[in-house]
Amino acid sequence: MASPGSGFWSFGSEDGSGDPENPGTARAWCQVAQKFTGGIGNKLCALLYGDAEKPAESDGRPSGPSLGKAVWARDQEAPAVAPRGEVNYAFMHATDLLPACNGERPTLAFLQDVMDILLQYVVKSFDRSTKVIDFHYPNELLQEYNWELADQPQNLEEILTNCRTTLKYAIKTGHPRYFNQLSTGLDMVGLAADWLTSTANTNMFTYEIAPVFVLLEYVTLKKMREIIGWSGGSGDGIFSPGGAISNMYAMLIARFKAFPEVKEKGMAAVPRLIAFTSEHSHFSLKKGAAALGIGTDSVILIKCDERGKMIPSDLERRILEAKQKGFVPFLVSATAGTTVYGAFDPLLAIADICKKYNIWMHVDAAWGGGLLVSRKHKWKLSGVERANSVTWNPHKMMGVPLQCSALLVREEGLMQRCNQMHASYLFQQDKHYDLSYDTGDKALQCGRHVDVFKLWLMWRAKGTTGFEAQIDKCLELAEYLYNIIKNREGYEMVFDGKPQHTNVCFWYVPPSLRTLEDNEERMSRLSKVAPVIKARMMEYGTTMVSYQPLGDKVNFFRMVISNPAATHQDIDFLIEEIERLGQDL
Repeated sequence: MASPGSGFWSFGSEDGSGDPENPGTARAWCQVAQKFTGGIGNKLCALLYGDAEKPAESDGRPSGPSLGKAVWARDQEAPAVAPRGEVNYAFMHATDLLPACNGERPTLAFLQDVMDILLQYVVKSFDRSTKVIDFHYPNELLQEYNWELADQPQNLEEILTNCRTTLKYAIKTGHPRYFNQLSTGLDMVGLAADWLTSTANTNMFTYEIAPVFVLLEYVTLKKMREIIGWSGGSGDGIFSPGGAISNMYAMLIARFKAFPEVKEKGMAAVPRLIAFTSEHSHFSLKKGAAALGIGTDSVILIKCDERGKMIPSDLERRILEAKQKGFVPFLVSATAGTTVYGAFDPLLAIADICKKYNIWMHVDAAWGGGLLVSRKHKWKLSGVERANSVTWNPHKMMGVPLQCSALLVREEGLMQRCNQMHASYLFQQDKHYDLSYDTGDKALQCGRHVDVFKLWLMWRAKGTTGFEAQIDKCLELAEYLYNIIKNREGYEMVFDGKPQHTNVCFWYVPPSLRTLEDNEERMSRLSKVAPVIKARMMEYGTTMVSYQPLGDKVNFFRMVISNPAATHQDIDFLIEEIERLGQDL
């Protein structure tokens, strides 16, 4: 393969610099893209560079200048898309597509037009001149469009319109100025992997129907366990439908470890069980306790310090209280990256307490787990290797498309013993391959979506160092924001000191409140500021950032950065926009 900066990769300049803003670079890129993607390459060039930059043909084949027209694949025996004029979607329905007889051409034309819609949306998602959101109130959207399901089918023209309408009002979560949630960004390799996963359309319960995906899950989970620090990547794990379910898995397995008989006999056969987590932890711990019959009253919330970290001495005090009442402490869930403050609990001290009282230690690192791949920031999770289980959501800081959440367990085989039901129609014991790759019986679900491929493919594309770079960049941007507003007029920090994660929590204080005494009236008025600014952000469509109250603190902004597309200029824009929208309050 040619080396970067020479030969195949040298676009747009004689010295091989490959300047992406050089028109020659654009044309050369388009020529190569056209070779490998047929009409899609031309369409991307038209979207990115305009009609003037579409490449000349280099191999003598017709180019198919737009999606929906002839596509010339490298293999000329592949079915070509029918010319757009020959496909009148107004008179076609889904029954005209594959597997219909002679359905290849209309199917390819239809899917190319769907791809056209998707690619335009992808390009617009990174265009800062476009809105993050085209906000309409629910009743407006319900009245403007007919969303109801009917007995008779719509034609394919209407189906394409449905696709355009849905994306028109979708939130551009990949937009560089979307900061509303912990999961942001739009990774191109991850997106491609998700398309492939949907095309394969298989289930993760046995090797026989998902051979490659099952192996990739095995490889990827092992790599994640190695990064946690478990010797040789030993242990077990599974990809689940989100961090809340991963946390519930941990609670389920911890209970089974302490009382295996609960699987057959239920909660009536075990004593009162108590779980402990911080008062800043995710609500999923209580949801899991409710779902498992343990009860929300059996989840004890441990006090946190002013930065949102669990106080170990209070944890030990509450454990002793529970034991004195005859209850059985069975789980401590520490948090590595709390949802609001981005705090990291002191895992080493918590691990010592769990060892002392023989309690299962779980670490909810759904938000903070990505920092484990950063040599600069992984120290914040020191002690995670002593946990019995860890939740880690690559769809957050690692930027993998939703959903992608892993539950990692240190003890191999425990998850299988906890959940297996030996369904003979799936998990036959006389199959002709290694049955350890039939992973479905250790899951609560039967049908399980393929969530691993997008993470695996992104990891192959970036390497661990690529993930490290984008995570370090997001943390640097958070520090940049903090350094700007910590002493800026009109801003007050919710807690003192540099944030540990990308969470930056602050109040914007409009001019009318800056001279008021710090009393109940001021707090009441301040509590209304963030909601109004957020509403104005959404109506203008310029940016989105979250707010919430917490404890005795009234509504404040919680800025989080997980999108590697964001820049210092986007942070500057956010500050200016908050001030523009809130100065009259």
